[in-house]
Order: sequence, then C-alpha cells, then structure tokens
Amino acid sequence: MMHRAAKDRKTTLRSSFAVAIVGLAVFLSGCEGDDGDNGFNSLVSVRDLSPGDDSACPGGGIAVDSGLDRNRNNVLDPDEVTDTSYLECVEADLALTLLHINDGESKLLANDDNPDFGGADRFASLMLKLKDEALADDPDSDTPRGVLTVTSGDNTLAGPELTAGFENHDAGNQIYDAIALDYIRFDAMAIGNHDFDFGPDRFADFVGDLVNSQVPFLSANLDFSNETAELQGLVASGRIAKSVIVETAGEQVGIVGATTEALSNISSPRDVIINDVETSVQAEVDALLAAGIDKIILISHLQNVDEDIALIANLTGIDIAVAGGGDEVLANDDDLLLPGDTPQREYPIIAVDSDGREVPVVTTAGNYDYVGRLEVLFDAEGEVILVDEDSGPVRVAGGAEPDAVEPDPVVSAQVVQPVETFVADQASNVIVEAGSCEVDLNGLRGGVNENPFEITEVGVRNTETNEGNLIADALLWQGQRLAADFGAPNPVVGIQNGGGIRNDSVIPCSTEGLTELDTFNMVPFSNFVTIISISRQQFKEVMENAVSAIESGSGRFAQVAGFSFTYDRNGTARVGEDDGAEVTPGTRIVDLTLEDGTPVVVGGVVQPGPDITVATIDFLARGGDQYPYRDAPFTSVGVSYQAAVFNYITAPAAEGGLEGALSAADYPEGGEGRLADITP
Repeated sequence: MMHRAAKDRKTTLRSSFAVAIVGLAVFLSGCEGDDGDNGFNSLVSVRDLSPGDDSACPGGGIAVDSGLDRNRNNVLDPDEVTDTSYLECVEADLALTLLHINDGESKLLANDDNPDFGGADRFASLMLKLKDEALADDPDSDTPRGVLTVTSGDNTLAGPELTAGFENHDAGNQIYDAIALDYIRFDAMAIGNHDFDFGPDRFADFVGDLVNSQVPFLSANLDFSNETAELQGLVASGRIAKSVIVETAGEQVGIVGATTEALSNISSPRDVIINDVETSVQAEVDALLAAGIDKIILISHLQNVDEDIALIANLTGIDIAVAGGGDEVLANDDDLLLPGDTPQREYPIIAVDSDGREVPVVTTAGNYDYVGRLEVLFDAEGEVILVDEDSGPVRVAGGAEPDAVEPDPVVSAQVVQPVETFVADQASNVIVEAGSCEVDLNGLRGGVNENPFEITEVGVRNTETNEGNLIADALLWQGQRLAADFGAPNPVVGIQNGGGIRNDSVIPCSTEGLTELDTFNMVPFSNFVTIISISRQQFKEVMENAVSAIESGSGRFAQVAGFSFTYDRNGTARVGEDDGAEVTPGTRIVDLTLEDGTPVVVGGVVQPGPDITVATIDFLARGGDQYPYRDAPFTSVGVSYQAAVFNYITAPAAEGGLEGALSAADYPEGGEGRLADITP
C-alpha cells in the first residue's frame, strides 16, 4: 500500500520477533529499582513505522526505543529514549521528484489579468530552481535522490505567440516555444492534440527545433509509418517514440506516452495512424517490464484527468500518471494558487489499477502558470510507497509575491522580449477605430447545464453571437471573392464551428476598437477557407451534427452565414462515426432557409433542389468535430480564416467589405436571428 507523508497512522506488529520484543518490554517495565540512575526501570517500546516516518528507516519498518523511566510513569516518553534500533526496514531505492507541466499552449508572456504571474522566463527560472532543490543533499537520508521533468502535451497553440515563433523558424531560427523548453532540458514530452493544429510538418519543425536537449516526444498509440520521410526519420532517431528509459540517481525509469483517440476530430494529424490507447499503452508497459524496468510513468494527453483515471483502472504496471488536456487545478490546503484559482481536487488523485495497486495521478492548470511537483519514494521492487506531503503545484509568481522568482535572463532575452515586440506590433495595428464600432463582440466560449438544459453563459458554443456571425460572414465573403480564381463553385452559405473561435472574451470594440491582434485571438488556428459542395440531404446532416451536442457545450456548434434555421432539442440528436458515417439520423433541424428565401428544410423534411455550396474551414471539410462531409472534394482558396476576417473587415465597401466599421445594425450584440432554439 502506498502512503502519504506521516500523519496519524494505525500500527501493527510485523513479526514474531517484534512480538518477543514487546514481551521483553512488558517484563522490563515491570521491574522495580531503587532511586538513582541505576535504580530506574528500564523500558522498551516498539513503534511500527510507515514510509517517511523516520529518515533512518525511510521505507517503513519497526523502531525499537529503549531508555530509563525517569519520571516513573511506566511509559517511555520521547525525552527518555536513549537508544533506537530498527527491524524489518523496507529498503528505499529512490526518492524521486517529478516536475511536470501540461498545456503550456504558447502562453509565453505573463498573464494579461495578473501580470505578476506566469511568463516563460519566470517559468524557466522556477523549473531550474526546483530541479536544484530536488537534487540537493538531504543530510537525514541516505536514499538516492533523483529528478525528472516531463510535459503532458499541447506545448503549442495557435495565436500571435506561435505565429511569431513560426516566422522566427522560417527565418532560419527556432520557434520561440522550442527555445524556452529546450533551455529547461525536459526528459520527455507527450504528444498532444494541439501539436498537430498546423499539421504534421509543423509538428516536425517543433520537434526538430529542440536541438540541444534532443528530448523525445512520446505516444504509444500514434503510428507515423504513413507520414513523410522527415517524420519517419524523427521516429528512427528516437525523437518520436512510444516510450523512453531515463536514468536518474543511478536508477532507470520508463516513461510511456499516450495521445487522445479523438485526435483526428479535433486537430489535423493528416496520415498519422491513431491506435487504441489502452492496448498500446499496456503493450509498451509490458515491454518495459520485460526489459527489467520496474519504475514506470505514464504521460498522457487525453482530454481530462478522469480519462486517465478510467484508463488506469484497465492497466497494470503504471506507477505514476501525469495527465494533460484538462487544465484541472489540483491542490491541497496550504498550496499557494494564482488569484481566482480554487482547487478542484486534491493533489495527487489516487487511482486504482486493474491489480488493485494505488497510482498517483497528477496534472496542473496550463499556460505556464504552475509547475507540478510530485515527490515519491520507491522501494527496491519499484513500488511507490510514499507520496511526500510537500507534493503539490508550485505557482509561477513574480513581482512582490512572497514566492516570487526572477525572470530567467536568457529566456527573457531570447523568447519573451521578441514575442512582446511582435504582439505589440499587432496590437498597435487598429483595423476598427472605437468611433467606427457600435458594438462589443461576444466571443465567449459559453456555458451550459446538460440536465436540465440551461445556458449559463451565452457564447459561441451554444447560440448565435455577433462575433460568430462576423467570422461566418468573413468565410462566405472570402470564398465568394476567390471561388472563380480557383475554379470552384460560388458558395452561398458559410459555416464556422464554435470550437475554432478561441478568444473566450467579449472584445470591447465600442470603446477600444479592434486590432489585428484581436483577430489572431479570435481565430488563431491554421484553418484555411475552403469551398465544398454537398447535397441538400447531406447539408441537413451537417447542421444536425452542429446541434447534436449542444447540451455538453461542444465545439461543433455552428456559427452561420447566408441562411437561418430553427432546431428543437426534443428531436433525436444525430450520432455519427469519426469518418462522418451516420449511426443515428438527427431530427433536430426543423426549418432551414437560405438568405434569398429559398427553403431547404421545411418541418424537418429536405426540399428538392440543387446542391448547397459551403464556405467553411478545411478542418471541418476533413471531418473535424465529426462534420459529415465524408471525403467530399473541396477546394482551399489559400487564405487562413484569420486572414479572411482581417480582409473582410478592412476591405472597401465597394468590394463587399466592412471598410473598418462595425455597425449595430449589421452585428447586433444579441445576434440577428440566424438561428433559433424552438424547444418547447
């Protein structure tokens, strides 16, 4: 059984020898003597030690205390102990400090709302400090001390910081995220879904840019055999692998990676093969165990910590799990957190594997706001026998905070300062002056209660918003402007998934205007405007998918242009396969009408007529968010959706653009009735 650091514990005797010692203690405690040093009763007491109770027996065992009962109370008090012997001490093989992060997501600059927290330069400084502390000698223990540093994926995320990094890479330098992480020298990195947002080629760029550390990127369930020679070369060299063996304090530790099976639906992995996580991870763990590696860490990027807990229940051989993808705040009562953060659960969460073994599971909030620090004790059989009470999140703080660290000067000069300059340039490029903007733009993610259904926050994943309308209009406008140049039919509708809108804020356009930086924050991914033609029946399927998971606040919810529709949540929610194949037809779409008044769906029935040509993004055209285009041919017009928004807003009115003005008539803050929930 794994223990936490010493608290209140029940004790049990472990051997007949211990019983004999107890008998001797009783015998001696019953002897009467004269006053004076040689006349006091001699007493012996036996203590059962849990791991961590005593540095002389760190793995637990039995302590035998002896001394004279000087106060004559027939109890050996702590100040009367003159000698301690140890029996059955469990050998402590390794005291390991695991420093971990997840979901850094290119948040290289300090927090906008809390500038005294976060930032890649402070983060690097804290990581190096914690590394040094972990390896410092402990005068009270002879147990070898080791340290490992890992990330659980999503090191990058589309936005101005990553755009700056790509421009730096294309100029012959390193991506800024890679510079910061390379400087820290991680031991292993899990592969996350956002690592493929710009396709496998950009992922390869990122891996290759960690030139100094040569850190391996891990996923047991991803297969790159159908990918480019560059990616296969990274696999051959070990830079992309299923697992890695790392040595610390003379001990070998296996680290296994895993990536969400939903990868193809939420990112752009191209020809990367995605295998079953459970089977793949167990096979890799078994291979490590067969090679004599008995200390094994799982670093996974699923979508939340509960997925890791469920996974571990079906696995065996994992000793520690580091989860990514969920940004959960795990903390204990005395942990310092960022202002506004509250613990969602304790650190660590204890999961149970298929053999009944306890496995500590950890994660942190992302954006370089915390370093997770898990301190454990392994016994000689490779079992975690103790989680130290000092384990927990360590916040990245600066300024006048009591736990402040100074920014690392190297990361500050090579990463933070050039990114700040890039972002400042974008922020200074005002594309809509405050005086030309009559509305604020709602790009909030939005919130819902599933049962009973309730919209708790209006946003792009649950209803029409004016920002969503603006983005969908931009897709349609850009598609119409370029269709003929690419030999594509002219689109009549535009569709943008709410999950591709990322600012999660209301932009105060009416008072502060709109900048180029705002457009990157709104639509930051490498999604390109795409034209695709489908039948009316398939178009209805597309829209059924768009409203099929509204109860969970799914990113598939659609913002639209060129048509309006009504839906009823009492209808059957469409269920589809990842490839778009329909399992259960949806019956939620009631009416759908094109902007020119043409009915496409009336009373749930598709009306006969020509195909519908859609302007959307290539992520959806390829089946992302389970949009059922089913490999229909499409044409990319070579413009990102961010560029489309920028172009539409700045283009002159003579070209159908907004000419730097946003009116309340065109984009009312409550939307303009493009969609309506008519559920009774």
